[in-house]
Amino acid sequence: MSNEHRAELAEFLKAQRARLTPKEVGLLEDMEPGRRRTPGLRREEVAELAGMSLTWYTWLEQGRKIATSPQVIDALARALQLEPVEHRHLRRLAGLADPVEHKNTEDFRLQRLVDSMMPNLAVVHNGFFDFVVWNIAFARVRVDPADLPEDRRNLMWWMFTDERNRAMMLRWEPAARAILGQFRVIVGRTPDHPYLTSIVAGLNDASQEFRTWWREYPVQDFRAATIGIDHPPAGVLNLDLYQLRLVENPDLVLVEQLPATEHDRLRIAELLSD
Repeated sequence: MSNEHRAELAEFLKAQRARLTPKEVGLLEDMEPGRRRTPGLRREEVAELAGMSLTWYTWLEQGRKIATSPQVIDALARALQLEPVEHRHLRRLAGLADPVEHKNTEDFRLQRLVDSMMPNLAVVHNGFFDFVVWNIAFARVRVDPADLPEDRRNLMWWMFTDERNRAMMLRWEPAARAILGQFRVIVGRTPDHPYLTSIVAGLNDASQEFRTWWREYPVQDFRAATIGIDHPPAGVLNLDLYQLRLVENPDLVLVEQLPATEHDRLRIAELLSD
C-alpha cells in the first residue's frame, strides 16, 4: 500500500467515524450530553465494535505502515455500517480485492452475531458442517476459512486434512472422533444426499483415519469439552466449547470457544492486539 493510499484510507475512516452516533451502532449514549468533543464515534468505540485493539485502529487513522487483512477491513466496514460501494472503496484503499457480495440478509445477521462475541472465538456451521460465518478471533486463533479452498470450507475436511490444525491440537484424535460421530448422525438422516456422500467419498480417499473410523459407525451428540491447542506464537491455549442452535434456523449451529482461564483470555487478547 502506497503512502498516498494509507493517507486516503485514514481520511476515509475518520469521515465515516464522524458521521455515526453511538445510538446508531447500538452503544449507550453519553451520560452527560454535550461533553463529547469528538463528532460521531470515538476511536475506541470503533475499535470495540470491530473487535480490534485501539492501538491498531489508531495507527490506521494515522496512516502508519501496517498490514491490513481482509477480515479486519471487513470488520471495520461492518462496524462503520458501510454501504456496498463504501465497502468496496475501503477495500481498494487497503489494497484488497472487492468483497464477494453473495451473502444474504441472514448471513449478515449471523456475522453481526459472531462479531459481537469478540474476543471469544465464534463460528457458525450449516447442516453439512460447512463454515458459514466466523469472527476475527476464530480466524486468528484456529483457522480463517477464507484461506481454505472453496470446496473444502467444511469442518470435516479441515479436521481430517489440515496438517496445521492437527499439529496445533494437543489431543487431535479424540476431537476428530467426536466430530466424526456427530457428522455420522447428520449423514444418517439423509444418506443419499449428494453433497454429504461427496464429502464422505472425498475423505475416504484423503484420510486413513477417516476411512478406518467411518467403518466403525460411531454416532455421538455434541458433548461439552475443553480442547487444548499449541498456537504459535501465543503458546498453549485451553478453550471451552459451547454449541447453540438458532431458533430461527435450527439447521445452523453456533459454536463458541471461550478461554478456559484468565491466563488463556489474556494470551488471546494479546494475540488479537497485534
